[in-house]
Amino acid sequence: MTNPNPDSFPRPDRRTALRATAGLAAFSFAGCLGGDSTDGADDGVDGTAGNASGDGASADDGADVDYAVERVAEGFENPWGLAFLPGDGRLLVTERLGRLSLVDPADGSTRTVAGAPEVFSRGQGGLLDIEIHPAYPTDPRVYLTYAASDDSGAAATHVGSGRLRLDGSDAPALDGFEPICVAEPFRDSELHFGSRVTFGPDGALFVTVGDRRDTEFGPDHVSQDRSNELGSTLRLTADGDPHPDNPFVDDPNARDTIYSYGHRNPQGMAVRSETGRIWQCEHGERDGDEINVIERGGNYGWPVASEACNYGTDERVAPSHRERGDAVAPVHYWPCGSGGFPPSGAVFYEGDAFPEWRGDLFAGTLAAQYLGRFTVEGAGATEAAVTEREPLLADRDWRVRALAVEPTTGHLYVAVDAADAPVVRLVPA
Repeated sequence: MTNPNPDSFPRPDRRTALRATAGLAAFSFAGCLGGDSTDGADDGVDGTAGNASGDGASADDGADVDYAVERVAEGFENPWGLAFLPGDGRLLVTERLGRLSLVDPADGSTRTVAGAPEVFSRGQGGLLDIEIHPAYPTDPRVYLTYAASDDSGAAATHVGSGRLRLDGSDAPALDGFEPICVAEPFRDSELHFGSRVTFGPDGALFVTVGDRRDTEFGPDHVSQDRSNELGSTLRLTADGDPHPDNPFVDDPNARDTIYSYGHRNPQGMAVRSETGRIWQCEHGERDGDEINVIERGGNYGWPVASEACNYGTDERVAPSHRERGDAVAPVHYWPCGSGGFPPSGAVFYEGDAFPEWRGDLFAGTLAAQYLGRFTVEGAGATEAAVTEREPLLADRDWRVRALAVEPTTGHLYVAVDAADAPVVRLVPA
C-alpha cells in the first residue's frame, strides 16, 4: 500500500515545545477515546485517557490497562524514526523531509542536529529510520537510513553513520556522516524503500529494503533475485560491511549482504528479547500484510507466495505461503478482504510503566490509523501464537509511523505521520 503523503518541501523550523505537567489528570473508560492531532491543552496533555481492552475484548493480561496520552513536542513534518540516547534521556527524531531533531522529553525543547545527509524526499523517500550504536556513548555513532539519488535521478535505500556531538551550548551535530551501504540497484521509483534499521543481540546491523514497487510479478521479480539487494533484509557489521556469517557469502550469484529475501516492503522491525530473534512487519499488496520472524537465508515468498490480492480485485497475487514448501510463512497475517494492517514502526515492550504489556509486540498502522498490540505465546522456533488485541489510539485519525520505549520510565513514545505532527507518549493513567 502506497503512502498518500504528497511531495513537499522543508519549511522554517516552527516546532512548538510542550511542557508536560507532573500531575496528570486522567480518566479511564472502556475503549479508546477519539480526538485528532490538534487536540490537547497547553500543558501537553491531550485530556483523554484510554483503556487497552475496549468493550467486549477478550481477556488477556494487558486488557484492563489504563493509559493516558501526553504530548511531548509537535510541529514535526512527517516524522519517521525515533531513538533514545542511552543513559541520556533525550530523543532523536527523523523527519522525512530531511531534518534530524534532538528532543528533551522533560520540557519538550527541540533542537535541529546539523550534519544530516541530503535526501531524496519524494513519494515515500526521504530521511527515514535511526539507530544508536549499542556501545553509545563510548562509540557515539548514530545510524540513519534514507533515500538518496544518483546523477540520473534514480534513488536507492542508503545506510549511513556519523558521530553525534553534543557540546553544551553548541548546536548538536553529526560529525563525519557518510554512507556505509547502498542497497542497489538504483530505481526510478519513489516507493517501497523499506528502511527500518536495528542492531541484533550479536551486534550485527539489520536493515530492511523494499522491492521499490516492482510490479513484474513472477519468479524473476527482484525480491526473488538474490543478485540484487531489493526486497531483502541486509545484515551488516557496524562499519557497513557484509556480515561474515551471512548465508550467501559463498554464492557468486548472490549479494553477500543479504540475510533474508522475498520481501515486499518491511517497515517495522524489532528484536524479541526472549529469543533474540528479529521480527518484521511487512506491507502486502491489497491486504496481505504480514508479521514475520526472520530466519537466516529465509525466502519470505513475495511475490510467488502471498496472502494478498491484486489492487482493485479479489484475485490472489499468488498461492498462499502454506501452499509452497520453499517460502517461510508469516506468524500472523491479514488475508485479502480483511482490510489489512499497513504497518510501520514496531517495538517489543519491556518497560516498567505497563508490566501487563511486557513481552507484547506493538506495531503502528498507517491507513488503518491505530496502534496495534499483539500478545506472543511461546519461544520456540516457529513462534506462531500471535494474537492481535484491541487497538490503542483508535479514532484519533493518526497514522502511527514510529515507536520507541523510554528506557528509564517505560513510557511508550509514538510518532504520528502527518505534515504537522506530534510526538506523544503513553503513560499510566
